[in-house]
Amino acid sequence: MWSLPASFLLLLLLLLGQAPPSRLQSLGTMKLRLVGPGSKPEEGRLEVLHQGQWGTVCDDDFALQEATVACRQLGFEAALTWAHSAKYGPGEGPIWLDNVRCAGTESSLDQCGSNGWGVSDCSHSEDVGVVCQPQRQRGYLSERVSNALGPQGRRLEEVRLKPILASAKRRSPVTEGAVEVKYEGHWRQVCDQGWTRNNSRVVCGMLGFPSEAPVDSHYYRKVWNSKMEDPKSRLKSLTKKNSFWIHRVNCLGTEPHMANCQVQVAPAQGKLRPACPGGMHTVVSCVAGPRFRPPKAKPGHKESRAEEMKVRLRSGAQVGEGRVEVLMNRQWGTVCDHGWNLISASVVCRQLGFGSAREALFGAQLGQALGPIHLSEVRCRGYEQTLSECPSLEGSQNGCQHENDAAVRCNIPNMGFQNQVRLAGGRSPEEGVVEVQVEVNGVQRWGAVCSDHWGLNEAMVACRQLGLGFANHAIKDTWYWQGTPGAGEVVMSGVRCSGTELALQQCQRHGPVHCSHGTGRFSAGVSCTDSAPDLVMNAQLVQETAYLEDRPLSQLYCAHEENCLSQSADHMDWPYGHRRLLRFSSQIHNLGRADFRPKTGRHSWIWHQCHRHYHSIEVFTHYDLLTLNGSKVAEGHKASFCLEDTNCPTGMQRRYACANFGEQGVTVGCWDTYRHDIDCQWVDITDVSPGDYIFQVVVNPKYEVAESDFSNNMMRCRCKYDGQRVWLHNCHTGDSYRANSELSLEQEQRLRNNLI
Repeated sequence: MWSLPASFLLLLLLLLGQAPPSRLQSLGTMKLRLVGPGSKPEEGRLEVLHQGQWGTVCDDDFALQEATVACRQLGFEAALTWAHSAKYGPGEGPIWLDNVRCAGTESSLDQCGSNGWGVSDCSHSEDVGVVCQPQRQRGYLSERVSNALGPQGRRLEEVRLKPILASAKRRSPVTEGAVEVKYEGHWRQVCDQGWTRNNSRVVCGMLGFPSEAPVDSHYYRKVWNSKMEDPKSRLKSLTKKNSFWIHRVNCLGTEPHMANCQVQVAPAQGKLRPACPGGMHTVVSCVAGPRFRPPKAKPGHKESRAEEMKVRLRSGAQVGEGRVEVLMNRQWGTVCDHGWNLISASVVCRQLGFGSAREALFGAQLGQALGPIHLSEVRCRGYEQTLSECPSLEGSQNGCQHENDAAVRCNIPNMGFQNQVRLAGGRSPEEGVVEVQVEVNGVQRWGAVCSDHWGLNEAMVACRQLGLGFANHAIKDTWYWQGTPGAGEVVMSGVRCSGTELALQQCQRHGPVHCSHGTGRFSAGVSCTDSAPDLVMNAQLVQETAYLEDRPLSQLYCAHEENCLSQSADHMDWPYGHRRLLRFSSQIHNLGRADFRPKTGRHSWIWHQCHRHYHSIEVFTHYDLLTLNGSKVAEGHKASFCLEDTNCPTGMQRRYACANFGEQGVTVGCWDTYRHDIDCQWVDITDVSPGDYIFQVVVNPKYEVAESDFSNNMMRCRCKYDGQRVWLHNCHTGDSYRANSELSLEQEQRLRNNLI
């Protein structure tokens, strides 16, 4: 048995005219995309990014196993087929790969064999296309700015504005100044030669601003010249170094990040010429969105506000993120993630007064909705003012489900609020005593917050200001947490937040501090979480199951004991007579990203002997009948005697069951059903006159358990009662039809308590 040396085999192959199969340098960073005339995201001409340039793949030797590897790398589960002979149109630029050969188990094309980069005997008439299965992989969750950038993106890290004018330095956020780019760890300034408004739009978008504004370039040139003529200024010597400059930037204006633009750091190689001869640093002015302007600068036109709010974000843990919902035909609905990308997401962000998108999320990552799916295959070009201007399909046209609900994370301005609050003494960075920085007698001081009136609304604002998401608990008694030494004095009291503020400092509060408990153990505290449940009532089921029952008093003793009847029942001649009950079934879905659990553990649950069950939440829902102007005429309530997973989607395990004193809760994606024929599942309307009414159900009415979205906890129906029969119609959750999505939690609370 003998063998030839490897070098001899290589020489033999070369003499025979066959190059050995090359394995691409496996960095795991190869970027792929599908392009072509089709509108479906799962099919198109296969293109590869190499050396900062997109190119195609030749169809020689390309088959299903190669297509499968490409589809998996693109985030799809598998390939359906491949297409030869430029079915999706001939590409442009280099043909980067030819004779690609995969085993089918590789995680990316750069692990397969090929002729090597750019080694090909093909023309663009042989460009290969692939058709992937539409289902996304579980691990492929979003398109981020970071994973959309090539190698240049890892060098161009971030952008900032350095204010020049004294007035700009005092402003928060900084909206005008010289553009500085962090390149390979060092800050550089950008030469203004060839700079365009499109470039400014990209910079402003990265900094959280929806648009750019013209600058007084003549004035800034005078300031620049005076600095260059100043013998004490270091600027003149610094500008002579090419390491001070970014030579040239050229953006289309739709890019989510400057690294997606054509960026020339230094002049063309081989030419020893300065990077910015006769130029100066680029100055950009951005326009802040309404939420980030000083109060006096906010526009007062209700019309523009209503127009702006035809799109909204729901269930986001931070400002500027959430599930995308659009208002069409006077009803809010979602956007399907088919074709969803950073450019379309950026249109949404700018429409809402934020900057460009930093992430476009797929697969209902920020929770599912229950209503209609309005849009799918949204294809924005990037310059649209609103999402409604972008080409799209109806959501029902291509089989979208709410598990495909699209979401977004937007760039927002740095307001500096995160530096004005901190947590101390907790067991983890997500909990502790709330300490805030406020001005006391002209001096900035750190101190505690009085826990009088401290509730979930205030805790939500604190957690969001900290960048920690939702509040899990609002804590009034914090004796077991040691605050920061010297910051124990109460510097903020009477805090009342509506829930939409960016910081505790924006909430209403006492002028002079007044705290009935004093300092120490009664300072306010929070526990924060990045995910929360979201309970939503199935309005359609309520509408379909409502009916009247005249129930004998002899069968209502337990219900009477649990206060499920109107007060007039106290004066009846028990057990003779009956009560007229409006009965219905309710189905409560948990559409959030965390399980809904009772506020207290089993040791605190209350045993009710009559019905022989435990109440884990004493008031879980309110049932009310209101007049058309909002006055309450009948009421009911439902204690949470059994929070459990009645049903879950196929393939999901039920986790909570009430039998045998089991754990109570509602799992993410599951629902808890209260049938119409169980006690207290009604409103007692014995004393109600015939007429037109509003039937209202509120889940978690006292905010005992934190949720990601309280605006959908209220369900309302129009109710017609003729004295013998009842009809419910137009049942919908509280935020399904309302154009003003910014109704404050305080206003929601007043509606629920009928203080209209």
